[in-house]
Amino acid sequence: MIFRAISQNRTSDAVIDQIERLILEGVLRSGDQLPAERELASKLDVSRPVLRTALKDLEERNLIRTQHGGGTFVANVVGTVFSDEVFELIRRHPKAHSDYFEFRRDLEGVTAEHAARRATDADKLILTRIMDVMRQHHAEGDIHKESEADFEFHQAIVEASHNMLMLHTLRSCYKLLAEGLFYSRIRLYEWPGVQDALLEQHERLYKAIMEGKPDEAREAARHHMDYVEQTLTHTNQAGVWEEISRMRLSQLADRSDKAKRAKKTSHSGRSNIRPLSKVKRNQTSVVSKLHRDDKKAMS
Repeated sequence: MIFRAISQNRTSDAVIDQIERLILEGVLRSGDQLPAERELASKLDVSRPVLRTALKDLEERNLIRTQHGGGTFVANVVGTVFSDEVFELIRRHPKAHSDYFEFRRDLEGVTAEHAARRATDADKLILTRIMDVMRQHHAEGDIHKESEADFEFHQAIVEASHNMLMLHTLRSCYKLLAEGLFYSRIRLYEWPGVQDALLEQHERLYKAIMEGKPDEAREAARHHMDYVEQTLTHTNQAGVWEEISRMRLSQLADRSDKAKRAKKTSHSGRSNIRPLSKVKRNQTSVVSKLHRDDKKAMS
């Protein structure tokens, strides 16, 4: 139960403050549906008119959205740390990719360190459940679902760090990743050997946090990000090489086909042309015949 009854000052401001904190702390995520008005008023122990006023203010602040007949939802409050213009610049310039990984490596390391120090029993239970799901999908060979569990695992770690700014900064980074700006997580998982390596790294990171070892957690997170960057660099280069090789193979086949067609055309042309000596003999024969015919006619 995430909503708490308001014991004092049952005003719309008190309701707004509680819901804002739930959003800020990452308890309520974008797209989460709030309870129906009657139920939520009961949970908060406020009147329905007070709740309506609070929800109206939250909607005006773009923190929630109401769908007529469909309920009330947390708005898409996770933006990006970049404007659309900068987003496009980053997409076009590879240097930004290495900077992204450097930023992620440092920030993921710090959040893992904090999580190892600050994770509550509930945080650890969440991490354990996610790891169980990840292991299951790994055993089944379902890289799509394992990739989703990977994403949830990293989100759970930053939530366990209990630092609101880190939480929303990294969520912005994850959003860029979800939009395919820097790399495809599925493409990473498809590379031979990577799936097993990533699970081992997640196990190491999970163990350090569960055992409350901040230094080990930080190094495990940093090593994980280094591995992801290096593997993607290798796979991208290998992908370029593969594409170039395919183009060369295609071009080679094209040249071979053209050579065969040219040779066939050449043979066909020669078969329709009689040798010059034979033509001359025929011409001589015709001329001789004409001379004989002329003599006969004269005689």
